[in-house]
Amino acid sequence: MKILKLIIAMTAFLQLWGTSSGAQIKTGDKVPSFTLQDQHGKNFDINTVLGKQPLVIYFYPKDETSVCTKEACSFRDSYQEFQQLGALVIGISADKVASHKSFATHHNLPFTLLSDPKNEVRKLFGVPKTFVIPGRVTYIVDKQGVVIHTFNSLRDGEKHVTEALAALRKIK
Repeated sequence: MKILKLIIAMTAFLQLWGTSSGAQIKTGDKVPSFTLQDQHGKNFDINTVLGKQPLVIYFYPKDETSVCTKEACSFRDSYQEFQQLGALVIGISADKVASHKSFATHHNLPFTLLSDPKNEVRKLFGVPKTFVIPGRVTYIVDKQGVVIHTFNSLRDGEKHVTEALAALRKIK
């Protein structure tokens, strides 16, 4: 009986704080429609860029934290290569527009940062979390809006860039 109670308690804990947040988008899935504000306070509608160019959509936990800053700066340092491959880079976190503007200015980030304060788009993509830490997942999307590659690593932010570039080179 104690084991059953423990299993029930652990299941409830994982549902509340666990590592999954619903059906995660995977390779072969279409990117869902969404609109969020960018770091300039302007609405960004994903439908305006679908069908025009490949996309790199990366979800990250928080502006100005160590791994997130390394990840963003790695995307910045490789930005010219992403442009040569025709890809649009988009970062998404729950931080507010003002935080994104400050983060982008502080680190000279040339790409779009989107504010998802209610984590609605994060949930739409099914980005997993680890206990209370929002996940770090990168989605590579082809011109038709289909996910062709995903990479999930909370600790290795810089590898998101190398994975994204490798996936884009395969479709070029």
